[in-house]
Amino acid sequence: MGCRARSTSLVTTLAVVTSGLLAMTGLTAPTAHAVETPEPAPEIAYVDVAVATLWTEPGIDRPIDAPAVGNPVDPRKWTDEQTVAQRRWLVGKLETQALYGQRVTVLERSGGWAHVVVAGQPTPRNPLGYPGWVPAKQLTSNPAFGHKTDRRFALVSAKTTGLYADPTLKHSSMKLSINTRLPVLGTTKDAIKVFTPDRGASWIAKSDAQVYNSPSDIPQPTPADLARTARMFAGLPYVWAGTSAWGFDCSGFTHTVYAVHGMTIPRDAGDQMRAGRPVAKDTMQPGDLIFYAYASGYIHHVGMYLGDGWEADAPNNTPGQVSRLEIVKVDQQRYADQYAGSRRYL
Repeated sequence: MGCRARSTSLVTTLAVVTSGLLAMTGLTAPTAHAVETPEPAPEIAYVDVAVATLWTEPGIDRPIDAPAVGNPVDPRKWTDEQTVAQRRWLVGKLETQALYGQRVTVLERSGGWAHVVVAGQPTPRNPLGYPGWVPAKQLTSNPAFGHKTDRRFALVSAKTTGLYADPTLKHSSMKLSINTRLPVLGTTKDAIKVFTPDRGASWIAKSDAQVYNSPSDIPQPTPADLARTARMFAGLPYVWAGTSAWGFDCSGFTHTVYAVHGMTIPRDAGDQMRAGRPVAKDTMQPGDLIFYAYASGYIHHVGMYLGDGWEADAPNNTPGQVSRLEIVKVDQQRYADQYAGSRRYL
């Protein structure tokens, strides 16, 4: 800022002198033409922790949230060590989550925090993605990683998998969630060599991921595929804003199940309902989403139909007990009397 201030002062001085000379000679200054300054390119960064949690404001985290706001993170410890009341406190404080290697656009920075939008999580709140604040230490702008994100990639299809330093898969450096995507550098009989945002080349088990040349190569799922993926998460803790294998909220769960199969649907329940095609309740097929609303019409909950009258549901944390994703009969779902409609995306 000091150099810029000095430059401005010099320009101003020259302008005054020039104006005086022109006045003395009776000449007029040439007409200035406005020059449009190009918009600066957006700042692109990538998540370099297993899962980054986005907050509504910077710096509102509590001491108990330390496992979620550091680098590295420990999402299992974060959820397991909180009481139900402590988890409920997070409602309205968190926005969403982003996985390792996921692209974000940085809108602004404040102290040790960055205001970002997450690509691949559609919302009417921002055309670039889902917004929120994340600790800046959980991001990297590594250009080498960015240059490789348009190449062949591995999509983690197991609930979680290890990231390893060598192809023997013996020394895990971190755990990755389902739906994590990393550029592929090569393969062996049992392992996939991937490029990472913060540690160069690493390895994941070939049995835990699928390799695709581009997102459009991911096969469109069948209803049975969606139901099978949804059932993988039964028993997982409910986490407000969660989109990872360590905990989901209701719409984070449905969004992620579709994302694993290469389909992008909105991040939030109300937007998911507006995006899908209406289907009658008695004609639902596996993978259809079921929505619940208050008397006002506000959509507050979503679950996924599994077939034969069953639903996969990530319920809110009930006072006095830790809620977990459950498989429940549709007519016995806790919000059954608030049914607002069903939607299909296939």
